[in-house]
Amino acid sequence: MLINLLTSLPAMLLCLFLQAIFVAVSVHQYVRFRDRVFGGLFRNIAMLSGVMLVMLIGNVIQMAIWAVLFIIIGEFDQFEKALYFSSVTFATLGYGDVVLSEQWRLLSGVEAANGILMFGVSTAVMTAAVLDVMKRFETGGR
Repeated sequence: MLINLLTSLPAMLLCLFLQAIFVAVSVHQYVRFRDRVFGGLFRNIAMLSGVMLVMLIGNVIQMAIWAVLFIIIGEFDQFEKALYFSSVTFATLGYGDVVLSEQWRLLSGVEAANGILMFGVSTAVMTAAVLDVMKRFETGGR
């Protein structure tokens, strides 16, 4: 059990660090773009789409990090299969058609916990952007 937690620690920390970067970049660019060109349906769509795209890219990169970890520990020999397993696990779908060996199965739960946290943060950022657009629409852009 301890080896699983120690093995997953670098991946978790890297994911947390990357998520912080993607959140900061997304929020910074959103505010910068919003303050310069607020208004209009298509501008709002562009701003919100940008936030969603940045957060999604961040989550996909994190799934790839976990996939690389699974290859390093010898659970998969193909990146595609490792990424599939990682994506299903990170998103907490857990289909069960591909599983880790008994020795490493705890990593699945750790990745799922990491993924649900990261998707939660991504959702919070997107919700904040949507609420900001709604607030500005109601106040006439002020």
